[in-house]
Amino acid sequence: MDRLRFGTFLAPFHPAGENPTLALQRDLELVEHLDRLGYDEAWIGEHHSAGTEIIASPEIFIAAAAERTRHIKLGTGVTSIAYHNPLWVAERMVLLDHLTRGRAMLGCGPGSLPTDSMMLGLNPTDTRELLEVDLDIIMRLLRGETVTEQTKTHTLVNARLHLRPYTQPCFEVAVAAVASPTGPRMAGRHGIGLLSIGATLSKDGFDALAHHWNVVEERAQHFGQTVSRRDWRLVGLMHIAETREQAYADVQYGIETWFRYFQKTAAFPQMAVEGGDAKEMIDFINEAGIGAIGTVEDARAQVQRLWDQSGGFGAMLLLGHEWANPQATRRSWELIAQHVMPHFQGGQVTHAQATLDAKEHAMGKREDYAAQQMQAVATMTERYEKEKSGQS
Repeated sequence: MDRLRFGTFLAPFHPAGENPTLALQRDLELVEHLDRLGYDEAWIGEHHSAGTEIIASPEIFIAAAAERTRHIKLGTGVTSIAYHNPLWVAERMVLLDHLTRGRAMLGCGPGSLPTDSMMLGLNPTDTRELLEVDLDIIMRLLRGETVTEQTKTHTLVNARLHLRPYTQPCFEVAVAAVASPTGPRMAGRHGIGLLSIGATLSKDGFDALAHHWNVVEERAQHFGQTVSRRDWRLVGLMHIAETREQAYADVQYGIETWFRYFQKTAAFPQMAVEGGDAKEMIDFINEAGIGAIGTVEDARAQVQRLWDQSGGFGAMLLLGHEWANPQATRRSWELIAQHVMPHFQGGQVTHAQATLDAKEHAMGKREDYAAQQMQAVATMTERYEKEKSGQS
């Protein structure tokens, strides 16, 4: 397989009632940690209500994170573009593209929390209709067009960008998808990436994976666009430890709070999760096939399962969730970087396989080569003795 990229999709999720300042610092420190570990991408969410997903502006967070990191690409995951003037969305992203020297990415979606959109007088149908309209405007602006348009929420008159993107011809743009074909349809129409957020968070979403990409390709062909599976990102759930028992113990820290948020607080039925207690929640993640709580072997098996089900994709994004305490959470990311990523990177022969093959080859030759080494020592010793004899 091609080199599979790894990253995080950071909503983020923090228990309501705790110190938000410290929680945001943990998020920044996590992105720094992932940068050092060699992760490729971090996508940052936008939310304005419910007290758990507490980043209101992914662009501001990305600007802060960019100054602390060197390599990792940083995307809005996602900008709820129905809440904003599309001209300013494009302007802010072009600015970030320059400030990060090409590490910024734009993820677009309708907004997942109705408690956000209702404050703007918009219902979920409005936000989905505006997503299509606003995304079209943003793409036209990024192509350098001048746009005059009247939308449900904004008026644009001869609107144009006064800066071109730093990245030529443009930074990456992706659109979110949960279970419906709406996101894949827009990705294909504009020839942009797809963020399958819900595709691994429910059985229906998992079953829709292959269909999602079929929709992308069909729409791309219809509109004369070119698309690549490398621009398809899947969002999944994992917590990894040295043993399954340790992983199960780790997630007792916060998995119930995370589940209760979707069961009792967030009006987001696409994230329907089941489980009455921690054991049932762990079983739901593992047995429904939507994630892996366990060992590095479990994590590798889950990535492979997604690869086989989808037919191939470009990036595996792990949802940031704080099921475990900060130390165990950091360790989980380390284990994935050390023992999972190398099995999906390196090309036809992965990085992991290359070293395993080298080890196997050396083991097969060890006895013969060891004998030759000993013979070499004996030969040099004998030669030295002869030299001494000749000198005396």
